[in-house]
Amino acid sequence: MKKEVCSAAFLKAVFAEFLATLIFVFFGLGSALKWPSALPSVLQISLAFGLAIGTMVQALGPVSGGHMNPAITLALLVGNQISLLRAVFYVVAQLVGAIAGAAILYGLAPYNARGNLAVNALNNNTTAGQAVVAEMILTFQLALCIFSSTDSRRTSPVGSPALSIGLSVTLGHLVGIYFTGCSMNPARSFGPAVIMNRFSSAHWGTYEPDEDWEESQEERKKTMELTAH
Repeated sequence: MKKEVCSAAFLKAVFAEFLATLIFVFFGLGSALKWPSALPSVLQISLAFGLAIGTMVQALGPVSGGHMNPAITLALLVGNQISLLRAVFYVVAQLVGAIAGAAILYGLAPYNARGNLAVNALNNNTTAGQAVVAEMILTFQLALCIFSSTDSRRTSPVGSPALSIGLSVTLGHLVGIYFTGCSMNPARSFGPAVIMNRFSSAHWGTYEPDEDWEESQEERKKTMELTAH
């Protein structure tokens, strides 16, 4: 165990998880900023998260596996794909990376565009129970995609795992944004919540409905109507 922790490959992998999660969170949350001139659409946000994850998997996957997600790290641990020690270090690196990515974005974003930094919250009258089930389904399809697209035992062509995983994340966001803002990733939820200090007793799903998100959608509709006229 000590030998593994002290190895250069292990340290590189842990740093890769930190860096990949930082970049992923920065670009993902950045796509959801509420610029007065152009409010983001669900498609824009979904594509940004998918492209960010796919790019990081392609770039840093060979170094660490490109998890960027404590839920995926846990799934791989249960599947006996990584050691417990590596899983613990990865999760810590992912959480710290998410905080760093959210903090950088917070510092760079103008106040009038920052909003709530895309903190996950219950939307459209979604209950906590509905949110949990929705997130479970969204995260399951992502884990299923990762396991199947990276399975070395498959003999059929699998294409690009990075592309498949990126599309899986995009798919989840196209649906999940309407429920919770779409997390699928505890680190993605944790980072902006820390920076914005928006926690509840059960962080996974007992926020009050996010009125800011709903207001932004109304503002977007009004903008589109004015443009049409």
